[in-house]
Amino acid sequence: MNKIEEAKAILKELGLPTRQQNDRSALTLLALCQISPKSKWKDAKALSMSVMGNKNNAKYDGIMRFMADEYDKNYAENSRETIRRQTLHQFVQAGIVNHNPENPELATNSKDNHYRISPEALKVVQSYGSTKWKKEIDLFLNEIGSLKEKYSKKREYRKIPLKLEDGTELKFSPGKHNELQIDIIKEFAPRFAPGSQLLYVGDTAKKDLYRNDSALAGLGIPIDQHSKLPDVVIHDTKRNWLFLIEAVTSHGPISPKRIVELEELLINCKVGKVYVTAFIDLKDFKKYSNDIAWETEVWLSEIPDHMIHFNGDRFMGPR
Repeated sequence: MNKIEEAKAILKELGLPTRQQNDRSALTLLALCQISPKSKWKDAKALSMSVMGNKNNAKYDGIMRFMADEYDKNYAENSRETIRRQTLHQFVQAGIVNHNPENPELATNSKDNHYRISPEALKVVQSYGSTKWKKEIDLFLNEIGSLKEKYSKKREYRKIPLKLEDGTELKFSPGKHNELQIDIIKEFAPRFAPGSQLLYVGDTAKKDLYRNDSALAGLGIPIDQHSKLPDVVIHDTKRNWLFLIEAVTSHGPISPKRIVELEELLINCKVGKVYVTAFIDLKDFKKYSNDIAWETEVWLSEIPDHMIHFNGDRFMGPR
C-alpha cells in the first residue's frame, strides 16, 4: 500500500467513522506526522501546524501546504473549512490530535490556531507495521476510546423515545420527519382515531421501526412490500377504518399517483381507507397543496385539533 492507503488503515484501526477514512483525512494525518511518500512510520514526529499555512514564514507550517508539496494534492483555498470541520474536529474528539496545545487560550478565529498529533496517537502511528502495532492500538483504544463508539452512544442518547399503549418503547432518530411522525401517533391518533392500533411506523434511520406483522396480515396488507406503505399506518378497530398517513417534511403528500399505488398494494384489504397527509405547519402545507389528491385529509401538527378536508360532499371517512 502507498502512504495514503496506509494512513487510512491507521485511521480505521483508531476507530474513526467511515467518513473520516478518506484521502483528505489520510493526508491530514500524514501532514501532522510529517510523513512523506518515502518516510518510514517509525520516524513520525509531532509538529504544530495550521490548516493553511503561509508562504511568508507563518508561525506554523500548513497542513494543506504539506499535502501540496509532498503528495501533489492541491485543495482549493476554501477547502480549509472542510478540513477543519470534517477531519480535524473529529481527530480532536477522537484524541488523535490536540487543538492549540501551545496556547489553549487562543480565540477560535485567531490566525495562530494550530493542531498537533497527541502523544498517545503518535506512539500508535510510529508502531505501524511493527510487532508493537496491535499492542499500541489496544492501549490507545482502552485509554482514549473509539470515536465511532462515542458517536454511536451520542446518537443513541439523542434518540426521541415514544411509549405505546401496550408498553412498547420506540426510539426515533432526531429530525423533523420523525418528530412529525411522533406527533401523528401522540396527537392525531387520540383526537381522530381514539382507541386505534398502530400497525406500522418507519424511521429515517430504520425503515421498519415498528411493524405489527400479524395485524397487517390479518387485514390483507402484504408485509413483504412494507417499504411501499405510508409513513404511519393506524387501524381504528371500532369503525374498522385504516388510516394511511404520509408525514411530509421533504417528500410528497398523498397525491393521485400515490393513491393509485396504495390501492394496488392494498387490493386485498377490505376495510375502509382514510388517506391523510400530515404537515408540521401551514407553510409546508402551502408548498405541497397543489399536489394533494381530492377526497383525502390534511392534518397540521401546529393546529392539532383541526383537519382540512379535501372533499366537497362530506367530512372524513372511508370512500
